[in-house]
Amino acid sequence: MSPEPISFTPIGYVRSAYGDTAEIPKGLGATHVAEGFLEIRPDLEPGLADIDGFSHLVVLWVFHRVEGYQLAVTPPNDDRPHGVFATRFPGRPNPIGLTNVELIRREGNRLYVRGLDMLDGTPILDIKPYLSSIPEAKLRRGWLAESEARNKAKE
Repeated sequence: MSPEPISFTPIGYVRSAYGDTAEIPKGLGATHVAEGFLEIRPDLEPGLADIDGFSHLVVLWVFHRVEGYQLAVTPPNDDRPHGVFATRFPGRPNPIGLTNVELIRREGNRLYVRGLDMLDGTPILDIKPYLSSIPEAKLRRGWLAESEARNKAKE
């Protein structure tokens, strides 16, 4: 049985200083401190009620400049291939990105945030408050932890 296509309409767009993917920090140790805003469609502004009570948000968005996908990729911070679903590689069967950002303030339909890693004009699919009940001691980092250990051993 063939899956039915699913379509989404963006709820807004990212406004950031990044015009090219080469400008966005990547790999182990990359920090995302860039500020910008999420401009939500005016007709959806009522859906932002009470969002300013949260310190962090999860933003679901589209890798809108990516064409095609790969199922095995070698990330920039490792010399071994991994399945695309075990990475944050943009070329995916469904090019959906996820970013956690810090909410600085809300002004009408604009959410000013810190921690952007998206290009200016990136379509936003959804926004949710960031909530986590998983203690840090129980989190596993998979191949990333192994890659970090190998890289530290090389130093």
